[in-house]
Amino acid sequence: MKKTRQLLISHQAALAQCQLCPNMQGPPVHGEACASNIMLIGQAPGFREIEVHRPFAWTAGKTLFGWFNEIDMNEQRFRQQIYMSAICRCFPGKKTRNGIPIKSGDRPPAKQEIENCSQWLNRELDILRPELIIPVGKLAIARFMDFKKLTEVIGQQHPVRLSHGLSDLIPLPHPSGVSTWPRTEPGKTLLNKALQLIQAHPAWQAII
Repeated sequence: MKKTRQLLISHQAALAQCQLCPNMQGPPVHGEACASNIMLIGQAPGFREIEVHRPFAWTAGKTLFGWFNEIDMNEQRFRQQIYMSAICRCFPGKKTRNGIPIKSGDRPPAKQEIENCSQWLNRELDILRPELIIPVGKLAIARFMDFKKLTEVIGQQHPVRLSHGLSDLIPLPHPSGVSTWPRTEPGKTLLNKALQLIQAHPAWQAII
């Protein structure tokens, strides 16, 4: 465990220097360097996360940690014992119209930006070899499996083969306040099923 944590600390020091994407706003964000059998993988930080240098540090985070609180894991414990990663580590910026930022949400990362950042996630997967992966939102889920609708993947446990072997994947919808999916049916029921699967997973039980 000590060696794994040292590898993560070195990895995060290198990540902090990344400047591959000129249109992304840094510094890169990452969670604590905890040697965990569980990884949570988000999409990309917002501008608030960049300011405080913590993943899921604002409104979406309150919703997300509210979900985990329902299955016996508060925010402080989660951050200390579960490795928090993401598809992209820098803020993509706001959506624009004719070059002017609009209020309807953040810009989706470009394909090349996702590709540039994949080296950091891949390295973390190699270091941690997680038993359980919790991808949050469509972009994170799509890193591991093909699907068209969230109803096809939320509320189920999916085995995925990675470079280190098999991991269990239990996807969650994004907790953004803009999305009504987790608060309306069938999303509400499927979210609850996903949380129950996470709670019952051996890697989660080992922590709580």
